[in-house]
Amino acid sequence: MATITFVQGDITRQHVDAVVNAANSSLLGGGGVDGAIHRAGGPAILNACRDLRASHYGKGLPTGKAVPTTAGNLPARWVIHTVGPRFTHEEDRSDLLASCYRESLKAADELGARTVAFPAISTGVYGWPLDDGARIAVETVRATETSVEEVRFVLFDERAYEAFASQMP
Repeated sequence: MATITFVQGDITRQHVDAVVNAANSSLLGGGGVDGAIHRAGGPAILNACRDLRASHYGKGLPTGKAVPTTAGNLPARWVIHTVGPRFTHEEDRSDLLASCYRESLKAADELGARTVAFPAISTGVYGWPLDDGARIAVETVRATETSVEEVRFVLFDERAYEAFASQMP
């Protein structure tokens, strides 16, 4: 089982093997974590994402799936892009949120990554309640068999940090 750590900070400054990007399905950048990763990583990430769109993901990356690219100028080696679900009261989409974490760890294993930094997927503009998102994230990572040695949740503010840290016994 991977060691789980929590830090409050900027995910684009993490010295890890892989940074997970809470991407939109276009893979071409956006706001929040996605925009920050694309800005800090530079054009190499966007170019790699364009190549993915031109080959395997012409219609975009499906929700709950994950795909790696270069990390460009980031201190990480790779970016693992995953598309979180939008929260809705009409449908339980928890399985898709959990899939983001599982599929990202699977991609990390395939890359040989030993350290991975995750943001709080779907808890920003996608509207997922922070406490529930934290519960799903931590439970999923704890239950997923992986060769990753450290999973670091990098939380932007104190409220998110507290929500995630409170999930550990």
